[in-house]
Amino acid sequence: MDYPSIERRRDIVVKTDVDGVCCLFSIEHQSTIDKNMVIRYGNYEMTEYLKQLKNKKLKRLVPQVMIVFYTGPKKWKRPLTLSDYLDIPEELKEYVNDWKIKAVDVKEIDTSKIKDEQTRYFLEAIQEMYKGNYEGLHRRIKMNRDNFIYAAIITGSLDLIRDLPEGDEIDMCEGMERMAEGFRNEGRMQGREQGILVGRSEGKLEEKRSTLKEQLEIKLGTISNNLELQLTNATLEKLNILTRNIFNITNEEDVLKIIN
Repeated sequence: MDYPSIERRRDIVVKTDVDGVCCLFSIEHQSTIDKNMVIRYGNYEMTEYLKQLKNKKLKRLVPQVMIVFYTGPKKWKRPLTLSDYLDIPEELKEYVNDWKIKAVDVKEIDTSKIKDEQTRYFLEAIQEMYKGNYEGLHRRIKMNRDNFIYAAIITGSLDLIRDLPEGDEIDMCEGMERMAEGFRNEGRMQGREQGILVGRSEGKLEEKRSTLKEQLEIKLGTISNNLELQLTNATLEKLNILTRNIFNITNEEDVLKIIN
C-alpha cells in the first residue's frame, strides 16, 4: 500500500535540562484545528528517535514532550491521544501502543502564573480580542507594539492596528483612544463608550487587504501580480480566514488555496 508522504517539520524545538536530564520540547503553533495532529506529532517523534539512534555519542535517547500552542477561535475538540482514533477490543488495549500530545489553548491560559509582563500582556490581549472586550485591552498600560500587532493578526482583529502610535511600546490608553477617534471621524464607530470608545468597524475591506499584503510580503519577501489581483478580488470572509491562518502560510500556493 502506498502512503502519502508526511512533511516532518515542527515550528519550535527546544533542548533543555530538567532535573539533570536533557529533554526536547517540541512546540507547534496552530491557528486552525488539525484532526490529524496526534498522527503528525507521532511521526515527528519517531523520526527524531530514529535520528538519535544514529548518534553513537548518545548513551540514552533524549525524551520528547509534544505541545500544540493553539490560537484559533474555536475550542480544541480533536483527538489528543492515538487511542482516540482507534476502536480497540478490550482484551487488546494493554497491548496497543499509545502516545499523546498536550494542546495549550491560548484562550484558556491562566495568565496570572506568567511572570514576564509583556508575555502576559500578549496572551491577555489575544484573550480580550476574542471576547471583544476592548475595555480589557485598555488596562494593558504599556504593551510592546509588535506583540499587539501579532495578537491582532492571530485573532483577525486587523481593524485594531489602524492609527497605532509609533514607538516600541504602546500606551494603551492613548492608543485605543486614537483608534476610537479615527472610527468616530469616519462615522463608522460601532462600539460603546465604557471609559473608552472602541469600534470594530465592518466594511473596511481595503484596509484589511492592505494589511494582509504587508504581512505576506514580510513572510514571503515579495508577492506576484497574480496573487495581488486575487487578494483584490477576495471576499471579506476569505480574507478573515487568511488572517487567522497567516502564521501557517509558507508560499503563495497556501494563500491561493484559502482565498480561491
